[in-house]
Amino acid sequence: MENSELDLYDIFLKAKDALEVKELVEEMSGELGSGNRYPGLLEKLAQYEWALTRYMEDNLGASEYGVFANKCWPAFEHHFGFVPCYVNSRLASRGVPVACEVDIYGALSEYMAVCATEQPATILDINNTVPEDMFQKNKGKIGAYKHTDLFMGFHCGNTPAGCMMKPEMKYQLIMNRLLEGGQDPDITRGTLEGRIRPGQITIFRLQSTPDALLRSYIAEGKVLDIDPQSFGSIGVFAIKEMGRFYRHVLIEKRFPHHTGVAFKHAGKKLFAALKMLGIEDISSNQPRGVLYQTENPFA
Repeated sequence: MENSELDLYDIFLKAKDALEVKELVEEMSGELGSGNRYPGLLEKLAQYEWALTRYMEDNLGASEYGVFANKCWPAFEHHFGFVPCYVNSRLASRGVPVACEVDIYGALSEYMAVCATEQPATILDINNTVPEDMFQKNKGKIGAYKHTDLFMGFHCGNTPAGCMMKPEMKYQLIMNRLLEGGQDPDITRGTLEGRIRPGQITIFRLQSTPDALLRSYIAEGKVLDIDPQSFGSIGVFAIKEMGRFYRHVLIEKRFPHHTGVAFKHAGKKLFAALKMLGIEDISSNQPRGVLYQTENPFA
């Protein structure tokens, strides 16, 4: 069901006097604890959460579950007065993924990850490598993984609090520079930031091509116990032969930079679900010595 930013703004305004907003403020405050850097912002965030929750409940119809793929910037901040990341993370904690940047297939991928694991999932960018000095400094924690097996999994601040270490409410640094000129943050406050907890992960994406063919990828790995030394919801991820997988699957097959992240190994269930859905093009990370179809055998 399509809804615009104006639709969202309308239901947000109508939720202003709801009694449940105050209850949500107390709940948010308890969840954030010492990480609540902007207590004065909680009422607006609670108002938005209540609006989204009611919108979903009022429009489920015959469906049992709902997910969101919402536009979250840049016009959003000017009108709502905050970034929606923390609210997105709270809904994801309850099994209602909210994919950023109107990523419909991202929301679907997250939801499938939730179903496969019965745990919250998130959506992250795959677009940053791990610096050489960080790799060298942490070889003891990295083990047998190569430098090209590592990447930074990152997003503004939408990952559930329970999947992070010491999460804190902060502001979106990039948006602050673009929308507020790097001044003291106001409309760019509302992210939930912290290191993603070490442990098992599965990255997964179901995506349509421009000519309406469905394809997917699945790869299992882990989040390493390494400080990524950056901002946002972020962690150092390790997947065997990730460099080749990134080149010959994610880039060659034109997958977007968002990936769904399940916080346990779920490849077996996700693969079986995709086969049931009739998806024929399912990629996974190939071990060393097993070539991708387009990989140069002489390289």
